[in-house]
Amino acid sequence: GVCHRPAMLLGPQLVAAAAAVAVVVMGTVEGCPALCTCHGQVVDCSGQQLFSVPPELPLDTGNLSLAHNRIASIPPGYLACYGQLRALDLRNNSLAALPAGLFVGARRLAHLDLSYNNFSLVPADMFLEAGGLLRLDLSHNPGLRRVHPQAFRGLAQLRELDLSYGGLSAISLDALEGLPGLVGLRLGGNPWVCGCAMEPFLKWLRGRIQRCASDSQMAECRAPPEVAGVPLLSLTEESFQACHLTLTLDDYLFIAFVGFVVSIASVATNFLLGITANCCHRWSKASEDEDV
Repeated sequence: GVCHRPAMLLGPQLVAAAAAVAVVVMGTVEGCPALCTCHGQVVDCSGQQLFSVPPELPLDTGNLSLAHNRIASIPPGYLACYGQLRALDLRNNSLAALPAGLFVGARRLAHLDLSYNNFSLVPADMFLEAGGLLRLDLSHNPGLRRVHPQAFRGLAQLRELDLSYGGLSAISLDALEGLPGLVGLRLGGNPWVCGCAMEPFLKWLRGRIQRCASDSQMAECRAPPEVAGVPLLSLTEESFQACHLTLTLDDYLFIAFVGFVVSIASVATNFLLGITANCCHRWSKASEDEDV
């Protein structure tokens, strides 16, 4: 319309140049989502108060930042077309869950930041298709209460896991034993309950601490009261001695036998005392009759 009329007055070379510029501009607008900036394979859509993810991204996107927005959900299959994606930053949004199969197709994804969101659960197989993950950040999800024992299944290459500053009081050892490549683990800022059930986890943690960088000195027990404020790794095997004071079947049988014997002895004693008392009463009465 309006833009084409001035072009008609230009010379052929200027028309060709203007057309080339128009193509470049059009390509930029179509390739890079609105409210985002694109540079090479980096797409930055952070801090734009977005309520939803951009509908389309450049197919060669390698680094996508959607941080500091208001995104509450992600459509299923959103990442299916972006096989070059290596880093995804979703921190400081309103996410409470991710759709099943989100990472199908994102085989090269190595860095995933889900910190500062509203997750309350890390469900089973949440990252199953993201087998190339090296770093996973789930920190600062204050409502995060539970990590499923199979939450991190498939992440054999994972090197760094951040679970700090959540609402975790316990974590299944199964969830971490399946991470053979783990060298960095952050646990501080959670309300850990250091009861008997925590012993296997702490034993595993002590065994890994030499080759697994951890903030375990910052990770403290919240309960029970006698260890509140105590760093996790300061608890030794002696701290859990009371947990092993369990009775065997033989112990229970012996206690039952002793109880039975004591009860029989008690009955016999009462019987003898009764007879003795009766005899004493008769003897006393006989003595009184003789005196009369």
